[in-house]
Amino acid sequence: MIFTLALRNLLHDRVRLAVTLIGILFSIVLVAVQLGLYLGSSEMITANIARSNADLFITTYGAKSFEDGGVLLTDRERHQALATPGVESVVPLVVSFAEWRKPSGGSSRVVLVGSDAEDRGLIPWSLVEGTLDDIKAPDAIAIDRSYLGELGVSGIGDSAQAANGRVKIRALTTGIRSFTQSPYAYTTLNRARQLLGVPEDRSTFLLVKLAPGADMAKVQADLAGRLESADVLTKDEFESRSLLQWLFRTGAGLALIGGAILGSLVGTVIVAQTLYSSTKDHIHEFATLRALGSSKSYIHKVILAQAGLSAVIGYVLGMAIALLVLYASRNSSLPLVMTPGLAFWLFALTLFMCSISALSAIVKVTKIDPATVFSR
Repeated sequence: MIFTLALRNLLHDRVRLAVTLIGILFSIVLVAVQLGLYLGSSEMITANIARSNADLFITTYGAKSFEDGGVLLTDRERHQALATPGVESVVPLVVSFAEWRKPSGGSSRVVLVGSDAEDRGLIPWSLVEGTLDDIKAPDAIAIDRSYLGELGVSGIGDSAQAANGRVKIRALTTGIRSFTQSPYAYTTLNRARQLLGVPEDRSTFLLVKLAPGADMAKVQADLAGRLESADVLTKDEFESRSLLQWLFRTGAGLALIGGAILGSLVGTVIVAQTLYSSTKDHIHEFATLRALGSSKSYIHKVILAQAGLSAVIGYVLGMAIALLVLYASRNSSLPLVMTPGLAFWLFALTLFMCSISALSAIVKVTKIDPATVFSR
């Protein structure tokens, strides 16, 4: 009975219902896009850290992100790390921005990543053309195929100038995006050092793999004591530091979260206004129910049921559009991400938003005097 009455109230004025659903739909799509961009950006920023075969990262002191590590660590730090109890291996990694000069003229920037595949420290994933052995060839490099046009090349076999030398594309990946819009270019450790003019004993990061059964916290503390001029971070700590640098110190993350909050507020106001207006139009019907003996809680349940039905219908329509936007962005430089957790959170947000909106209507109904039904 409650849902039947709530549905009839909603369908009584279809134009008003349409406005309500559009408000919820707009809110859901905006929040889904903003948070989808936030998750997509987070994945891009932390992808290389997450994909690395390391338990701990040794970075230069104060390194802010994966792309901003500098090239200061030496073999001395590597040997000190190897001599630490609980450490199984220490793999050097070189990462730096580099100028990319296009064959047809003009230039761009790439993030050059140097690591040897046999060390299994960090290797390009999602290879769609070429192999890891191809990257070992002289002057070989691997880039993501979504950046081919931006880098002025067409595919395997093309050459370009990167930093201090020429490189040839020998492998292509798919889905490895860069938040900085400077594509990642993967090559061997020595080749990266040659291109960047880095001495053979220098590296940007040291990837530490622990021996089986080793206590990570203890090894981290031991390494920090031995390497006073470097930072020793877990994967989670380094990911958090990179996210802080690119999403919050640049303001990008705050803008995305702010947009999501704005979308929620807009949806709440629209739904609140519609439910209040609907309740006001049906005030005499509610007064009749009170005069017939209906309790305040029963009428409150009717209003909440209206809000719940609006939330479910609006959520389904909004998510359908959000998924279309998600699908359209899959090959873009900044793809959206939708997870089951985010979908559930959006549904909970929609229900909460509509429930809060129903309060204005409930306050109006609470003030009903049943005697007004006899004054008509």
